[in-house]
Amino acid sequence: MKVTITDQCMGDRNCNKLCPEIFEYDEDALLSIVKMDAIPDHLQDVVRRAALECGADAIEVEE
Repeated sequence: MKVTITDQCMGDRNCNKLCPEIFEYDEDALLSIVKMDAIPDHLQDVVRRAALECGADAIEVEE
C-alpha cells in the first residue's frame, strides 16, 4: 500500500492524531505529509480509516 496527501489538505491534523506513525504535520507548509513510502501491514487499516475520515478528501490510498 502507498498513501499520498494531495494539495487539498486543510491541515486539520486529524490524520496525524489518528496515525502519527505515518502522518506528520509540516509546520512550514501548513499541511500533513506522509512519513514513509510503503505502509506496513499492521498500519494499513488505520491509514484507510484516516483517508475515509479526511474532511478534505486529501488522502489517496493505492492498494
